Amino acid sequence: MIIFTRHARNKFKILKRHKFLIIEKQVLRTIEKPDLIDKSRLPLLIAQRKIDREYVLRVVYKQEFGIIKVITFYPGRRKQYDK
Repeated sequence: MIIFTRHARNKFKILKRHKFLIIEKQVLRTIEKPDLIDKSRLPLLIAQRKIDREYVLRVVYKQEFGIIKVITFYPGRRKQYDK
């Protein structure tokens, strides 16, 4: 089961206002099939997946008792985050 915090739900609207459209399906796909997972901030995990040639989507989440809780997500420039 994957749930979104209130902040994560609001993030869709915030990014849309900044002309950066991210849909829930992209967030879920990033968690389910990431290009990489950053474990440097345990217990938080950061799943990353390419959006296009310039950007990646980074999803910060926590997994407890079989439930994945999406804390936040944000687009980032590939040149900064791609490893």
